[in-house]
Amino acid sequence: MALVVEKSTSGREYKVKDMFQADFGRLEIELAEVEMPGLMASRTEFGPSQPFRGAKITGSLHMNIQTAVLIETLTALGAEVRWCSSNIFSTQDHAAAAIARDSAAVFAWKGETLQEYWWCIERALDWGPGGGPDLIIGDGGDATLLIHEGVKAEEEFAKNGTIPDPTSTNNVDFQLVLTIIKASLMTDPLKYTKMKERLVGVSAITGVNRLYQMQANGTLIFPVININNDTFTKKEIDNLYGCRHSLPYGLMMATNFMIAGKVVLVAGYRDVGKGCAASMKQAGACVIVTEDDPTLALQATMEGFQVFPLEDVVSNVDIFVTTTGKKDIIMVDHMLKMKNNAIVCNIGHLDNEIDMHGLKTFPGVERITIKPQSDRWVFPDTNSGIIVLAEGRLKNLGCAIDPSFVISFSHTNQVIAHLELWNEKSSGKYEKKVYNLSDLALKSAQFNIKGKSLVYQLIDVLETDSGSTFSRHDRRVIYHKIWFFVKNLVHLKKN
Repeated sequence: MALVVEKSTSGREYKVKDMFQADFGRLEIELAEVEMPGLMASRTEFGPSQPFRGAKITGSLHMNIQTAVLIETLTALGAEVRWCSSNIFSTQDHAAAAIARDSAAVFAWKGETLQEYWWCIERALDWGPGGGPDLIIGDGGDATLLIHEGVKAEEEFAKNGTIPDPTSTNNVDFQLVLTIIKASLMTDPLKYTKMKERLVGVSAITGVNRLYQMQANGTLIFPVININNDTFTKKEIDNLYGCRHSLPYGLMMATNFMIAGKVVLVAGYRDVGKGCAASMKQAGACVIVTEDDPTLALQATMEGFQVFPLEDVVSNVDIFVTTTGKKDIIMVDHMLKMKNNAIVCNIGHLDNEIDMHGLKTFPGVERITIKPQSDRWVFPDTNSGIIVLAEGRLKNLGCAIDPSFVISFSHTNQVIAHLELWNEKSSGKYEKKVYNLSDLALKSAQFNIKGKSLVYQLIDVLETDSGSTFSRHDRRVIYHKIWFFVKNLVHLKKN
């Protein structure tokens, strides 16, 4: 695809695969709105006051139908928006077309090359003269990485004329980052510095560990709200139930293999892993869990899963699912020991959980594309191969989609987090640190439950009976206790 920015009849910039899909996208967006009460409640509560008036928001987040509802919530609250996807396979082209036509500047299409992917990020950050965005909604941390590396390169260039060398790294993504920065130094040697000075703050989901490292070494250049950690609406709802829904759906869509009777290995037993293991068990699979945290491994055992090191069971497994968000979980040496046509996939966001570089560069390996995002890799001399989904990237979004209601919680978190950052932009409340969403997530939960939830009613009753006023911290603690009590009660009733 030619990398040329196009313009709509209204003058809005965009680059999508097919604008003729916009009507189809609009129909699906209208369906999703009904399933995303948190975002619609945000429009009702905040829309009249236009709290984002004057705010320029860049998004680097999966450009699908659910994100389309988020984008139009931001614009309904007064924001200007430019958007790209955070994964080369996760865009739904009809969603991108509808938003590009009706609401915001979009640069995203399904099946981007890495060069196209980074070009789209660059376009989403480009607000013309006067710097970049005020706020960034991010997943994976690539947009914020580009700004950090750009600022660092501009400082070195100003100091001694040093220009980044893309050949100094073997990482293909980082080569492209350095190539972009090198080109920008020739035209605007302060491009990313101006972005840094304008930025009020960002949100982060996966990729936040990179920002914690920057905070630790003193190189973080803006405030960050972590949407993932310590946010029960993300951890307990999106991560757990979203993945429980989308893992079997994606496996069946990509392969049409039967899950029942298969041996499935789930690498990692945090919230995503728990949802994946539960869904595979419910589908009739024999589930094995690998987990290096002894407490989580014990939890998996108490739920009836077998817990083994990967090396001990690799040759007996039919389906491998990585969920950890960490690199080098399944290496090419493991793949060589797998069954013929074993399925290997990732649901932990980062594309380095599975050693795709080692697989692609293995001597004599043959790649056979069965259909988009489904490839069989055949090893030489054995005529035996494995099936890798979505090139080791997010299978749940590359081969399927998460349910709208679950994503409503996470996207409402984004709205609330950025309202907080924007409203406090002049107060000095947020320093150049990573903050947890924490108490603000309760607002998200309330928005996503139609009317006042029973949990909140119970807290009000307790407050009245005690004759005292609960602090926000007290209400949060009580909420969690009631929440987990009810969840466990439901679990016991089911079993």
